[in-house]
Amino acid sequence: MEIFTQLKNIPNLILALGFFDGVHCAHQKVLSGAIDYAKKHNLKSAVITMKEQPLCCLKHIKPVYISSRKESYKLMADLGIDYIFELDFDEIKGLNAQEYLENILIKYFSPKAIFTGFNHHFGLNRQGNTDFLKENQNKYNYKYFLIEPQKINNTIISSSAIRNYIKNGEIEKANKMLGRNFSVISTVIEGNKIGRTIGFPTANIIYPPDIIPPPKGVYSTEIKTEDKIFKSISNFGTKPTISPNEPITLESHILNFDKDIYGKNIEIRFIKKIRDEIKFDSVETLKQQIQSDILHI
Repeated sequence: MEIFTQLKNIPNLILALGFFDGVHCAHQKVLSGAIDYAKKHNLKSAVITMKEQPLCCLKHIKPVYISSRKESYKLMADLGIDYIFELDFDEIKGLNAQEYLENILIKYFSPKAIFTGFNHHFGLNRQGNTDFLKENQNKYNYKYFLIEPQKINNTIISSSAIRNYIKNGEIEKANKMLGRNFSVISTVIEGNKIGRTIGFPTANIIYPPDIIPPPKGVYSTEIKTEDKIFKSISNFGTKPTISPNEPITLESHILNFDKDIYGKNIEIRFIKKIRDEIKFDSVETLKQQIQSDILHI
């Protein structure tokens, strides 16, 4: 897969339009539709997306994502997308729907087909929508495919729903919509090493500031390092029993693991929340609770 940060003339593409934060199950339907259509007609598929969430750019707020853009792009590549075009929203936000369709999509890509979700909008004041794309398909010689809402238990799968689940600690519900375990990737840093003194050494990371955080608490997790996966238990918080004045970190005790991974990137996959973070009366009580928590992994 190739990633372009500038427009480039590549005609006859099959396009998937959207921001695709998290590449959840509904996104996968849109992307797979474009990929399958492209393969069937011996063409190439491409995602047209933005460098940052357009709403965040308009409101001048710091974006918080389900997955980093790098990780989202990797997920798209794994599905089989051929190209990703990452556009700068600030450079195109003044284009109305007609101008965006003509001067961007048609001019550079001459698409044979366009795939979107049911709630896709584009252009100045969100003028462009699914009806607009459908109405213009004959004029510009492309076929338009709308992917209907995807649901789990009568709830529409969406990035906003997943963010809310993560924010509320409902990790299992978020994972069902994602079609995988919610995860973060970061570098292992040196901590205060108190965990090893009580029999539970931990790998510590600074939680990525651009990823939606779960509530403080203890989680059943998996750690992926060097292409191997290990069961783990993770605490997201301030470690109130041992060092309450430290900043919030994510620390993970990895089961059956004794390698030195300081300075290495690891992926922490959240499976479920076990309990809230608690300040215990003593370190001994904390040890007993950790032993109990491990039984819930």
